[in-house]
Amino acid sequence: MPRFADNGGIRIAFEELGGAGGEPLLLVMGLGVSRFWWPAGLVGELVRRGFHVVAYDQRDAGESTHLPDHPAGSPIGALLRRPAPAYSAEDLTDDAVAVLDALGWPRAHVFGHSLGGLVAQRIAIRHPARVLTVSTSAAVPSDARGLGVLRYLRPTTVARFARLRAPDTPAGRLALAVAVVDVLAPGRHVDERDVREFVDKDAAHGVTSLRDAGAQSRQVGAKWQGDRLDRITAPTLVLHGDRDPLLRTAAARDIAAAVPGARLRILPGLGHFVTSEHWTSYADEIRRLARQGRPTGPARDGS
Repeated sequence: MPRFADNGGIRIAFEELGGAGGEPLLLVMGLGVSRFWWPAGLVGELVRRGFHVVAYDQRDAGESTHLPDHPAGSPIGALLRRPAPAYSAEDLTDDAVAVLDALGWPRAHVFGHSLGGLVAQRIAIRHPARVLTVSTSAAVPSDARGLGVLRYLRPTTVARFARLRAPDTPAGRLALAVAVVDVLAPGRHVDERDVREFVDKDAAHGVTSLRDAGAQSRQVGAKWQGDRLDRITAPTLVLHGDRDPLLRTAAARDIAAAVPGARLRILPGLGHFVTSEHWTSYADEIRRLARQGRPTGPARDGS
């Protein structure tokens, strides 16, 4: 069952996923999807490595507050528009801190995927005293803006997403999830088994992921006025797949180059969706980061 944190009247749903008594680890999921899209297998690997794992729904996703009174057009249009459509990127980081407060966690390791990786970077910049380490996966640099973000995107994949259609029925929601993951995991056969756990959990909680373009636009369009990446002081890990069909590996390389002492790991065969064959590598890397002290110099892998 979810618990809820409050940030200025915005309710943020979160859930403890296991490992109570371990090192605190907060998971931040990507664009327009709920916390239920964290694979149980990956969470299990993190718990086995001594983490107390908590995931939350960003505002405009899952069981957290949605803001439908703030229309935002298409996600790409919201990215390029100057005014924030509904809230700021700082608000998104403050939601995460509200969850930490509700848990009674003074500090935590933070791990974000895709848009969640972008938010994780910004949490570390805006709230450095609350972050033990920061791990990003398949993310763009947090200080990229507007057209600067577009240069990391692969336009053919964005166009494929725009063409996906499925009826808003149980079968249609499953078919859409399969289609999305099929795009994000190139070279891998994707079927219902890969996504059913996410779709079933969404349905059990009355949640619809992937379909709300307005919510996605508000998340993407949230403008960042904070500091640059080089202000991150927490030990940092940058993960990215060499077969990511949505974001170029330049995004990861630029994050790692900007953050002092960041470790870069480019994983062979990985797309934008973290498939089961990579769960162990992810958990091992995050555990390794948690064990280290503050880096003394740059470290690079897979360059």
